[in-house]
Amino acid sequence: MPESEYNEARSEIERLSELLHRYQREYYVEGRPSVSDLEYDRLFDRLAELESKYPELKQPDSPTQRVGTEPTETFPEVEHTVPVLSLDKAYSSNEIADWIQRTTKRSGQALSFVVEEKIDGVAIVLYYEAGRLIRAVTRGNGFVGNDITANVKTIRTVPLRLPEAIDVAVRGEIYLPKDRFEEINRKMETPYANPRNLAAGSLRRIKSSEVARIPLNMFAYEGAFPQQELSHIEVLEKLTVLQFRVSNRIGVFSNRLDTEDLEARYPEWSFGKFEELPEYIEQAASERDALEYEIDGLVVKVNELQVREELGYTGHHPRWAIAYKFESPQGTTTIKTIEVQVGRTGRITPVARVEPVQIGGSTISNVTLHNQAYIEMLEIAEGDQVTVSRRGDVIPAVEKVVQKNEVGNPVWHIPEKCPSCGSRLEVYGAHHFCRNNQCPDQVRGRLHFFIGRNQMDIENLGPETAELLIEEGFVQDLPDLYRFDFERLKGYPGFGEKKIAAIKAGLEKSMSQPFRVVLPSLGIPEVGPNVTELLIRAGYTSIDKIIRTAEQGESEKLVDIKGIGEKTAATIIEEFSRPEVKQRIEELKKVGLQFETTAADKTIEGEDSIPPLFEGENWCVTGSFERFNPRSKAMEYVKAGGGRTSSQVSGSTTHLLAGSGGGSKLQKAQQLGVEIVSEEEFVERLKDEGIQIA
Repeated sequence: MPESEYNEARSEIERLSELLHRYQREYYVEGRPSVSDLEYDRLFDRLAELESKYPELKQPDSPTQRVGTEPTETFPEVEHTVPVLSLDKAYSSNEIADWIQRTTKRSGQALSFVVEEKIDGVAIVLYYEAGRLIRAVTRGNGFVGNDITANVKTIRTVPLRLPEAIDVAVRGEIYLPKDRFEEINRKMETPYANPRNLAAGSLRRIKSSEVARIPLNMFAYEGAFPQQELSHIEVLEKLTVLQFRVSNRIGVFSNRLDTEDLEARYPEWSFGKFEELPEYIEQAASERDALEYEIDGLVVKVNELQVREELGYTGHHPRWAIAYKFESPQGTTTIKTIEVQVGRTGRITPVARVEPVQIGGSTISNVTLHNQAYIEMLEIAEGDQVTVSRRGDVIPAVEKVVQKNEVGNPVWHIPEKCPSCGSRLEVYGAHHFCRNNQCPDQVRGRLHFFIGRNQMDIENLGPETAELLIEEGFVQDLPDLYRFDFERLKGYPGFGEKKIAAIKAGLEKSMSQPFRVVLPSLGIPEVGPNVTELLIRAGYTSIDKIIRTAEQGESEKLVDIKGIGEKTAATIIEEFSRPEVKQRIEELKKVGLQFETTAADKTIEGEDSIPPLFEGENWCVTGSFERFNPRSKAMEYVKAGGGRTSSQVSGSTTHLLAGSGGGSKLQKAQQLGVEIVSEEEFVERLKDEGIQIA
């Protein structure tokens, strides 16, 4: 082939790619197409033809990549590099006002707040390197999500490359417009309940070519820009410059911020003082039905990102943001009876059995009453006519008593004894508890939780088999699962040789589950996947380390872990000090479950052998490095050595690991008198402890 012809093809491919990227942005993001569909299709077809003829010239972010790829078998798990936690919730403007007051007081300075619509869609994190989309990851458990990059690339409002060659993580919400949902759902053999469910189901399809046929859309609302100190408003501006689709339905509220310049630049935004926020919330709720997408509330965020860093996180949500949930759909019904449920931790929950009522497209027949204080607050009795809502559009709850029962039933009270085992109930905080570890309902709850798909995921051992094991007295606690001779089930209906062999195989396979799966599967209060990750990252890489801390009552060590609050720390200390919990763990150890991280689990070599050389220190990292790629690898050594890490330099930062191109973090560290550590010094410090870095 003549070289001139090859070079001409290269130039044309580059030209067509640039044009089509621009036309896609104009059509899908800006809503101002400059060419006809016919002209766009002509250029697209020409690019596809050239790429087919010269496949080696096809660019990784080519516009033709949006058509879809060949199917893959699974969506691999990927660790997030930015926090992806849930939000705390409020249900009234008064609660929002109280939260703003508390947050301002905690920060010790005047603040401004940004209000955004809470899109009812699928959360996604987009990771760009040198301006190119390399990964799109679902929220997952907040620490680890699934890589669905090929499917997300089919969404036209997701940029495949940015106009700047920067590294950035962008959070957004993928949604399906309401009118398209109705159109698509009518053709479904099994219709979806709402646009969010259809969007989520589409993104989980194995063939991305099928996803490409679903008109999904996306709004971007957060960006983690390294080495740049921005306000949230500036983040939104930066996202817009980078050609992301950012909502223009934004509110900015402050009693100190001068918004004159912002109002001129963003005439679609709303601006006001704190006292004007309730009116803004009311207006947003009234406009909800007219939007082209579903929203289930608003999100109020601290605008100042440096203050966000100082406020930090709890184990479940950031302290610098809160979700305002719109008034939930409601219905009126009658309470038939009230019963109590005993959870796996012994917690007693009163549940009202009500006359079936339709709320938000679902039939509600059971409603939680939370605790005795809640019942007494509303003066609830059997036979009462009540208003029921779906709080957060999910959890059914009694909102108020509309009409008292006519037979004189008094306010209902939780019984003195456990309905499952007869033990006397004890009150801790706002809840009643059964403290009998062998309570049948607790055993049942622990067992069902342990074998569940989101926990140990024991194949071929389902709820019905678990019930049989409990009812026949074969299993009285978790370790019994691994010690029971399942051959004894021969003769029971449905339990032939193949079934029994499959159960045994499932149990055998579960014994290889890593520590980060086993620990939250125990059902210990407060110790779910998120807290488990925080503990492991903080150096608690075995159950023995956790138990030792609990026995010594060192709750302050747990509170020092970013993301773990005082309540969670106190619960961990209490639970892992209980003899029955420690006994259960010892028995599970004996049967072979994993209670410490193995080489396959570890993020760095020799993780368990690293001494606490960073204990009491708070590290930040900036720049690029020769030995640590990605640079977060260096911070894994800090965490394994008992130190803490943060994404920004602040007054609490003790050390900054500085590579080449330190930027603003380096300047701020110098201003604050933070100790600056070079890569060589960091490596030498590790070497002094016998830790070798390649």
